[in-house]
Amino acid sequence: MPTVLVQSVFAQVSDEARIDACGIEGTYTCQKVFEWTDNALAATAADWLLDRPVRIALIALLAIVASKVLQRAVSRFVNTVAATPNEIRLQALRDRAPARLLVEKESKRAEARAETIGLVLRSIVVAVVWTFAAMMILGQLDIDLGPLIAGAGIGGIALGFGAQSIVKDFLSGLFMLIEDQYGVGDVIDLGYATGTVEKVSLRSTTIRDVTGTVWHVPNGEISRVGNYSQLWSRALLDIEVAYDVDLRFAQGVIQRVADDFWEDPEWGGDELMERPEVWGIQELGASGIAIRLAVKTEPSMQWATERELRLRVKEALDEAGIEIPFPQQTVWLRNQGEHLVAEGPDQSEIATHEAAGGGGTDAAE
Repeated sequence: MPTVLVQSVFAQVSDEARIDACGIEGTYTCQKVFEWTDNALAATAADWLLDRPVRIALIALLAIVASKVLQRAVSRFVNTVAATPNEIRLQALRDRAPARLLVEKESKRAEARAETIGLVLRSIVVAVVWTFAAMMILGQLDIDLGPLIAGAGIGGIALGFGAQSIVKDFLSGLFMLIEDQYGVGDVIDLGYATGTVEKVSLRSTTIRDVTGTVWHVPNGEISRVGNYSQLWSRALLDIEVAYDVDLRFAQGVIQRVADDFWEDPEWGGDELMERPEVWGIQELGASGIAIRLAVKTEPSMQWATERELRLRVKEALDEAGIEIPFPQQTVWLRNQGEHLVAEGPDQSEIATHEAAGGGGTDAAE
């Protein structure tokens, strides 16, 4: 009995020493080294020098593999999202004359969008994976993560309240890039600013208006976007002629100008996407009748096309003797005693002193 009691006491003492050296749930390496050497310092040193580095290295290796796999998945997802809408829209335009150039432009645009979106999403993935890996590594080093997580949570809440606008800008910019609402070089209308896009980031959009003013607009404040130059544009001209003009003849003159414009190699070959069309009478106005001419152009070329067509139409109408109306008013002057009285179309009278030697009745238009 005394021998059994002594063995039990020694076993209890040995277990307590093992627990002190390796903990209640000690690692396999620490327990084995303690059994072999019966030395707490050796067991602890073996645990720190052999077991924990191996587990830390394994965690780091798994983090590297996970980040690589997730980055590749993000790249595939981004390429699909960025390319699919353009491919669908381009398929309907492949039978047009400048389709090849349009496909090249849209392909470059899709690549730029995919690169921007992919860079952001890959950075987020890497940050998340390595954050979890770092927490697991700290756990292997017996660092209590409770206070750290609590402090990070409180800091995250405070940062969230203070950076709501930044988060809003970030998310708006991300969805804007995914949906391809606009890109660098597009002419857009943001409501309070209209101009050419010079820079697009997840935080803001930079545009330059026609006067040269540069506008920096946070993406979160953009509630609507009008894009004047995505895929194609259209030039619309409402050309007014007088009421006494033969409208069919006037439409024929405008159509001939449009056909010559289409056949002009400087314009029709590269800048126009379809043959110009005279759509007909657009408005019966107070001074004249408006005839609408529509021209489908390359993106952002509608304004140059409108300016050139206005010049050519004006020259053709002058040559054909067709008057472009303008507001007119007739004033009649009659002699009434010592004063000249002017009567306009509204029958109102304006009394003026008669000039020396004046008299009689004159009419002026």
